[in-house]
Amino acid sequence: MIKIAILGEIGSGKSFVAKNFGYPVFNADLEVSKLYKKDKKVFNQLNKTLPKYINSFPINKKQIVTAILKNNKNLNKIIKIIHKEIRKKMKLFLKRNKNKKFVILDIPLFLENKINSNKDILIYVKSKKKDIFKRLTKRKDFNKKIYNKFKKIQLKGDYKKKKSHFIINNKFTKGSVKKEIISILNKIN
Repeated sequence: MIKIAILGEIGSGKSFVAKNFGYPVFNADLEVSKLYKKDKKVFNQLNKTLPKYINSFPINKKQIVTAILKNNKNLNKIIKIIHKEIRKKMKLFLKRNKNKKFVILDIPLFLENKINSNKDILIYVKSKKKDIFKRLTKRKDFNKKIYNKFKKIQLKGDYKKKKSHFIINNKFTKGSVKKEIISILNKIN
């Protein structure tokens, strides 16, 4: 099994690109959302750590946002709890898909959390800044303050580009992305 990790800025279209590979995708953002909605153990840990903010189950995303905006340390507390669970889910995903030729890892803090191994293929999704921001502001739950806090904990795009084996220019059209993916897969094989 070859692990392909999709890197890029917030809003660059990593999930869009990941889906277009046609192989199993581990989407960390989706898994986090499931934890908030369905995992009582995660709720109990967050409630114990941040009882003032996380106090009802399922966890409402507004509770998380409020906690992060009130105190910078709260983001680290949340990350510590959530990332441990995401790693477990990723290991399970890899185990379930061990016989697949490729798996796609759509994990926003992939390099930051040192999840990568030397064998992983890293692909950076490059998008125009104006396109990224236009797309982000269309999201119903977009919060510029939260966006800025997450930007601060991420490695710079230039660093991620240098670390990457390939770069996909995302024009947010399926056709152009598919062409680049096919080209990359042909080079990996």
